[in-house]
Amino acid sequence: MIKKLVVGLAAAAVAVFVLAWAAAPVFAAQALIRAAKAGDAARIEQLVDFPALRQSLKDELTAELAAHMRRDPRLADSRLGGLGMILAPMLLSGAVDAAVTPEVVAQMVTTAEAPDPTVPDQPEPGDAADKDDIHQSWGYRDLNAFAVTLTDRDQPDQRLALILERRGLFAWKLAAVDIQNDARP
Repeated sequence: MIKKLVVGLAAAAVAVFVLAWAAAPVFAAQALIRAAKAGDAARIEQLVDFPALRQSLKDELTAELAAHMRRDPRLADSRLGGLGMILAPMLLSGAVDAAVTPEVVAQMVTTAEAPDPTVPDQPEPGDAADKDDIHQSWGYRDLNAFAVTLTDRDQPDQRLALILERRGLFAWKLAAVDIQNDARP
């Protein structure tokens, strides 16, 4: 009888551990969304790995710019376009380093839009129109990456995936973004 009780308690403990382990990114994502909606910069700083997020955003924006330049025939066939492709990553790097702050992260989460580092003053999270029309989809990308994909119902072909990465057993931080734009011509 005692052996069955011990085995049952051990199985229950393992089940609780696995459930908590699997649900941890959902709780972290919900905390990030709540902090963004409240404009809680201190909490956002705790939930975001800013160096990793900045690097990810640089990579995403550089890829978007390169794709835009390839699609524009005036830039694709000119030497000016080639010069732009060389200089753009350097310019974006400095702009992203300066622009990605807790307030900008809050704006990304509440509007489902990547920041534009060329615009000096980003709107505050509370300044946006009613953004309850942001659709969220949640899911693991792998065991150590969890994505919250945000889609504005007014622009369903543009999505912003916030990628949370595991930091220890139960801790997760926003470490990357994935800009998905299906509206490309």
